[in-house]
Amino acid sequence: MKLILASSSPRRQELLKAARIPFTVKPSHVPEVPHPSESPLKYSKRLARDKAAAVWNDLPHKSGHVVLGADTIVVVDDHILEKPVDDKDATRMIRLIAGRGHEVISSVCLLGEEVDQLHSATTTVYVNEMTEQEIAEYVASGEPMDKAGAYGIQGMFSRWILRVDGEYPNVVGLPIAMTYRILRDNGVI
Repeated sequence: MKLILASSSPRRQELLKAARIPFTVKPSHVPEVPHPSESPLKYSKRLARDKAAAVWNDLPHKSGHVVLGADTIVVVDDHILEKPVDDKDATRMIRLIAGRGHEVISSVCLLGEEVDQLHSATTTVYVNEMTEQEIAEYVASGEPMDKAGAYGIQGMFSRWILRVDGEYPNVVGLPIAMTYRILRDNGVI
C-alpha cells in the first residue's frame, strides 16, 4: 500500500523519512478551529480525522492507498495553544509555558479502503524559567511563528527544556513509534 501524508509539515516529513517510512505528500486544507466546549483531546482527534478524510475523499484512485492525517496541539490548563498569529501572541504563549509543565497531544488517523484507525499520544514537557529578555529574543528569532504553542523543541527553544515525559517525536509533530505500529499492524509497511 502507498502511504499519503495529509500534511505539509516539514517536521512530520522529516520524522517519517528518518524512520524510513516511504510516503508521498498531499496536504489537506482543513480549518483548525475548536468547537465550543470541545476538549483538547477531542479537538486533536477530530482534526486528524478531518485532515485524513479530506485527502482520502479527494483521491481519484483510492485502491492501494492509505492516508495519514495528524494534528498536534499544546495544552496549558485545558487551554489550547494554537500557532501564534503574531509576535505578541507568541510572547503570550511562551510566558504561559515558561517555568512549568504543559501537555502536547498528537492524534493520528489512518484511513483506507479497509482501515480506519484513530489514536492519540500525550507527552508532558517541562520548561525552565525564562527572563523577559530571553522570551523577547526567542520570539524575535522567528522560530515560534509556525508552531503550535509557539515553540519548536528541536530548535533554539531546546535550551529551556528541562524534561520530557513521553515520546519526544510527539512534541516535534508526530508520535513516530505509535505511527509505525499503526502502519505495521495494518499492513502498510
